[in-house]
Amino acid sequence: MLLAPRYGQATLSDLIPSVLAHLGVAGETDRIGLDLSGVSRVCVLLIDGLGAELLASHPEAAPFLSARLGPILTAGFPTTTATSLASLGTGLPSGQHGVVGYLIPAAGQDRLMNPLKWRLHGEGPRVDLLKELVPEEFQPTPTAFERAAADGISVSRVAPPYQGGSGLTRAALRGGEFRPSFSLGDLVDASASALRLGTRSLVYAYHGELDLTGHARGPASAAWALELAQVDLMARQLAERLPSDGALIVTADHGMVEVRSPVDIDTSPELTEGVRLIGGEPRARHVYTDDGAADQVVASWRDRLGDEFAVLTRAEAIDNGWFGPTVSPAATERIGDVIAIARGSSALIRTGAEPLQSMLIGHHGSLTSAELHVPLLVFRG
Repeated sequence: MLLAPRYGQATLSDLIPSVLAHLGVAGETDRIGLDLSGVSRVCVLLIDGLGAELLASHPEAAPFLSARLGPILTAGFPTTTATSLASLGTGLPSGQHGVVGYLIPAAGQDRLMNPLKWRLHGEGPRVDLLKELVPEEFQPTPTAFERAAADGISVSRVAPPYQGGSGLTRAALRGGEFRPSFSLGDLVDASASALRLGTRSLVYAYHGELDLTGHARGPASAAWALELAQVDLMARQLAERLPSDGALIVTADHGMVEVRSPVDIDTSPELTEGVRLIGGEPRARHVYTDDGAADQVVASWRDRLGDEFAVLTRAEAIDNGWFGPTVSPAATERIGDVIAIARGSSALIRTGAEPLQSMLIGHHGSLTSAELHVPLLVFRG
């Protein structure tokens, strides 16, 4: 069953603004109902790929995190890292910040872009997209971190070094100091020390290895459970180092499912007729059609894919509120003419155009509960 993000009350885009309200930033409101009374220092630890259902099914691997299971948030749509991190950093749904998928159009380019890497996808001339598509212009609204820093809060972002000057960071996660982390222990130390800066502090920390393990080995694998155990230890060690007026919030950007019986677009001619470009990712595809071909593509994709996928026009997806209550003109142009998302355990792979991604076991992007629901775990100092 497909669900809808709970924009405005319990999504990732509501989290940081709610934290800022408790830290005393004017104009911010607690949209979620967080219990942060007496807290002046908050660390938000985002574990890439830690869906709420996955965590609940592995209490033995994550005893510390599982002990606090309770409220959940929803990611936005699609349930993919670039979109979710942009929502977390800006406090906006994807229909407003414009990072509407894993592969999306880039203005002035005839190829799709990957916002995570801020570069064009596929074969073609090498383009410095940081210059051609300036991140601060792509997403000009002040981020939640910039708003916090402007109010005098000490803001730190702790993440792998490659994220420091990345296009996505500049577009949606900019603001405050960037502290590169090189390991689990380094993340704990950097986050704990940053929490003690100033009279009020906000720390955002990111860990991505659980997601990588899930993609490569599957979220039902022993390797995934072992990686979760490392994450659990990291979270416990960070919680143990909280100051008395501090809080740790653990959440995630999406969950994950293991894909069975994928459909290969590149060997299905009926799925390429009238299609100009195919973006998104295997469980949430943006389909960009030839002029006037959208209705034909919807019909042929529905006929070929059956009940395993929901196939909608752009207007239908927007009217469903998947991208948020309002969608900007810029974001509308980036959304596919046709959207196809998985209902069950299948995916739309491309063995020719995306050979490595097509080999992955774990995927996400759709609106099933396994992909949409993420934990909201709060630990006090």
